[in-house]
Formats: sequence, structure tokens, C-alpha cells
Amino acid sequence: MKKYKIAVLSGDYIGPEIMDSGLKVLRAVSQNKNFDYEIKELPFGGSAIDQCNNPLPESTLENCKSSDAVLLAAVGGPKWDQAVKRPEVGLLKLRKELELFANIRPTSINESMQSYSPIAITKSVDFVIVRELTSGIYFGEPRELNKKEAIDTMRYNVDEIKRVSEVAFKMAMERKKHLTLVDKANVLATSKLWRRVVEQVAQEFPEVTYDNSYVDAAAMKIIATPEQFDVILTENLFGDILSDEAAQITGSLGTIPSMSSGSFGPALYEPIHGSAPDIAGRGIADPISMIKSIAMMLENSFHRDDLAQEIYHSIYRSISEHTSTPDLGGDSTTEEVTESIIKNIKEGRQEYVKNNVR
Repeated sequence: MKKYKIAVLSGDYIGPEIMDSGLKVLRAVSQNKNFDYEIKELPFGGSAIDQCNNPLPESTLENCKSSDAVLLAAVGGPKWDQAVKRPEVGLLKLRKELELFANIRPTSINESMQSYSPIAITKSVDFVIVRELTSGIYFGEPRELNKKEAIDTMRYNVDEIKRVSEVAFKMAMERKKHLTLVDKANVLATSKLWRRVVEQVAQEFPEVTYDNSYVDAAAMKIIATPEQFDVILTENLFGDILSDEAAQITGSLGTIPSMSSGSFGPALYEPIHGSAPDIAGRGIADPISMIKSIAMMLENSFHRDDLAQEIYHSIYRSISEHTSTPDLGGDSTTEEVTESIIKNIKEGRQEYVKNNVR
């Protein structure tokens, strides 16, 4: 049996707290399940700046490249605002070096989560946003800032659009076979290119229903009728904004995981939220986003959907039992939520044995 290598980047502020919770759940769910792994904890972000004046040390990068998956908790915070290289610079470089061009953020609101949503949810919501991650306006050149004007450049080429589109269509094939391209093709040249390339890729997936939406209309639809979506494909800037909006309708950013992947090499799994300096050390950080990130890792990098589903079911059972941190209106601690999820994993297995062994 192969022993998988998992690089662990705990990061800053609440990062180590929620990573500890995630690894506890990973140990519990993998026990006696023929899943052997080893973790390597590596300096990254602000903590790496403190240790070696670099948010992404070369040894950390090399270890990530040689791993089967990378887990990241959270980086950054006011302590390093004046650093020569801020923690976020390390994150952008890591994504670039690992060629992680597709960022996947799920939005799922089942019955146990409906009451926490700030909007009226009466139907099951389950969609993913596939965001292009390594190009667009965040990376475009030229860029310039002076006292009188500023310039940012949005740039895309056919290959960049095609490869992330293929990821999205393949994902749609495994889901409800519906893909929506979100763009601004009425005014942006890059969006016109996106639409042309994606229409070509769509022809390779005739089973997938393909449509498109302007980004402003999509933003309204996510609030008004989120159940209509399955897979949303979009460029970097629009995806950054829409995925945070989508996360908010679940009731808490503290429950949303993400995956960043490329054509080869390890994928990166992380919560979508930041390092939350204001609650660090208080024991109230929601660990669910990190725990779900580990479930995504099990499902996508290691093809252990069985273990991932155990985690998801245990999370929703804990929420139904009102064991939750303050972001979901509860008064439980990070540790109490973690232990509740582990308890539900163990009890779920006991119930399975009881019902299936005669």
C-alpha cells in the first residue's frame, strides 16, 4: 500500500488552530481504512518570514512539488504588512510554481445549513465555481501607478482559457451536466475571446448543457436563484468576487473549502477565508472549512470518496445537533466542534456495522 506524502502549511494566526483540527479528523477518518500517509509541516507565509525572511522558502517549495497533495490553512495579517515580501506574495508564487491554474470553490446548502443563510433558501443549492487562477488582470503587464493615473492590464490567451475550460466541463460531466460561462463579453475583448474558446470546448462535451451570463447578472442570480447553477466557469477577477459572494449565502465563510489544481503535480487545498487575526488564540475559529478541504483532498487527489463522504455527513450531523462556533450562531469552541465531528465519524461506523453485520 502506497504511503501518500502530504505537505502541511499551517500559516498564520488561526491557521495552526484549524489545521490541527483538520489533521485530527484526517487521523480519525483514515484509521483502519487502508489509507496510509505521512505529513511534512513546512514554514510558509508570515511564520516563514519570521523564521527565514521569506514567505516561501525554497525548501518549502521543493517539498510541496514532491508531495501528493498540499494542505494550506491561512496566511497573512497585520504583523507583516510592512514586510519586503508579504505573505501573500508567497501564496501567489506557490500557485505559479505548482502551475495551479484552476481554482474550484463549492457552494453547498443542504437542509442543515438553510437556516444559517442570509437569504431565503427553500431548495437544495449545490454548485461549484471554477476560476482561472494564474492569468488575467492580477498578472497582466503593463501595470503602473503614479500620482495622476494607474494602469492594470487584463490579458488572456487561448491556451490558458482552453485548459481551465476543459477542467470545468469534465467536472460538469461528473455532476448535473450544466455549465455556465460568466463574462462581460458585451464590453471586454478578453471576455469575447473567452466566449469563442469556451464555445469550441463545449462542442467536445455534447452532453453538457452550456450557457453564459454577464457577470453582473450572475451576481444577482446567485442571490435570487442559486439553485439554477451547477458549474460556473469564469476568469480570475470575476471568480474571486463571485466565489466570495457565493460563500456568504451559505451563512459563513468559515465553512467553505477550495481546491487549486493544474495539469500535473499536487493540488492545493485550503479554506477560502483569511487568517482572522481578530479571533486568533481565542479558540473560536470555525474548523469546518479546513476539515472540508481535507475531505476535498481525499476525494480528488486520493480518490477516497468513501472517506470524504464520512466527513461531510459527520459535519452536517454536528451542525444539525447545534454544535457550532460563533460564526454560525453557536457557542462551541474550535476543539468542541472538532471532537463532535470525530465522534460522529466513529458513531457512524458503529451504526454501519450494527446495520450490516448479521
